[in-house]
Amino acid sequence: MQISERIEQDIPVVSITGDIDLESSPKLRGFLKPKSSAKTPRLLLDFSGVTYIDSSGLATLIEYFQAVQGFGGKLALASLSPRVKNVFEIVRLEQIFSLHPDVPTALAALKA
Repeated sequence: MQISERIEQDIPVVSITGDIDLESSPKLRGFLKPKSSAKTPRLLLDFSGVTYIDSSGLATLIEYFQAVQGFGGKLALASLSPRVKNVFEIVRLEQIFSLHPDVPTALAALKA
């Protein structure tokens, strides 16, 4: 898994490439932890390069989501493949997470 970050419209956009699984989720957790500690108000995760996510990956995202609730932080996920989106839907996490078809739509939602 690879993680890169850029800023678009004053919002950090984090591009993730590869699988988010038991082996790689600690790397994602290590990346997200300083974001929640710094009280990053809005964060967009670009999933266009994610091919697979397992329960440990979902748990990492849930941890971040819960951590930012205390200060009103927002998290959006964009460009999920049908396979990855299906994983969120199976466990009904699409009701919790803000899922968007592409980065521009997610940016607009975070700015609203």
